[in-house]
Amino acid sequence: MKRRDFLQGVGAGFVLLSASKASLAATNSATNKKKIVWVMLRGALDSLHTIVPTFDKHLVEHRANLVKPIADKLQPMDNGFAMHPALVNMHAWYKQKQMFPVVAVASPYRERSHFSAQDLLESGLTEIDHESGWLARAIQQKSANGLAVAHTVPLSMRGIDSVSTWYPSNLPDAEDDLYNRLMQLHEKDDKFVANIQQGLNLREQANNMMQQKKRKAAFKQLARNCGELMASTQADCAMLEMGGWDTHNNQVGRLDRQLKELDQGLGELKNALADDWQNTVVIIATEFGRTVRINGTNGTDHGTGSALLVTGGAVKVGKVLGQWPGLAPENLYQNRDLQPTTDSRSWFAGLLHQHWGLNAAQLDKVFPGVVPVTERLV
Repeated sequence: MKRRDFLQGVGAGFVLLSASKASLAATNSATNKKKIVWVMLRGALDSLHTIVPTFDKHLVEHRANLVKPIADKLQPMDNGFAMHPALVNMHAWYKQKQMFPVVAVASPYRERSHFSAQDLLESGLTEIDHESGWLARAIQQKSANGLAVAHTVPLSMRGIDSVSTWYPSNLPDAEDDLYNRLMQLHEKDDKFVANIQQGLNLREQANNMMQQKKRKAAFKQLARNCGELMASTQADCAMLEMGGWDTHNNQVGRLDRQLKELDQGLGELKNALADDWQNTVVIIATEFGRTVRINGTNGTDHGTGSALLVTGGAVKVGKVLGQWPGLAPENLYQNRDLQPTTDSRSWFAGLLHQHWGLNAAQLDKVFPGVVPVTERLV
């Protein structure tokens, strides 16, 4: 399916699902606008397997079976850290000073429920508000427009009207009969019938594409479509989601596949954004980290401290940020987890200030009481 056909379908209303379609109308003025992409990794990414502290002598003591299979393939970073070998694009961007990780971060959440942790991270508050997301509040302060690549609006983007949702159409065949009946009822309205038929044709093309790539490249597909929409509409920010990070068993192989798909998806996003990549910041986060010690099934369990991954053409940093707490038993949170040393919201706030230009009063509306980091990020 050609890109122009895809975008015509968007305009026809078969992929944009919310009422604010007009806010995302195609425009030439979209070029050079500063954009943000928020990627939520659902299930709890193991940051110690992603940004690996090879210098910490306790690492192998805690998780030898996880470290040794990738030790010879790790990609070097500064200060003794190394990046997982599957993150080929991210490491290249790191060397180009277009990517940085922040180690030992966490939201205010300190329990071990995926759902509550995700909700608190997305709300950006100290208590969960299911009707107000941090990115929605930022969009409101910026007077911007948002796009959620999801069936429904995720919590991060709830609370405002200037957010649209998009997801590939995968309607059951039984609904074809409904459309046929609609065309019969409106058979004298040539324009209506033509629009319905165009939408059905587009849906068939999109479903064929999704069927071919569904199992191996779901995130790649969504990331590419996200980039195409952002590059061709007035969307100032977008949200992507990727599940499958809850690695209680067989973590080495599972994370290799997950990280490869994430990395390739980000590559697709960059390619689709084209020149807009230079004006984009991509923030990648997960609800909490995982236990420092390996469990009995070659995996890890729900933890606390994790890492942020930040990339994009607007990024001007190529080093590991954050304060490392160490993996000695006495330094672990509750004798099991990586100890968080900074609030992830302070990094989000710093990026909103530096990239979107939100002032102190606006930031306090987004993250009440949170002090943004002052280190230069973009």
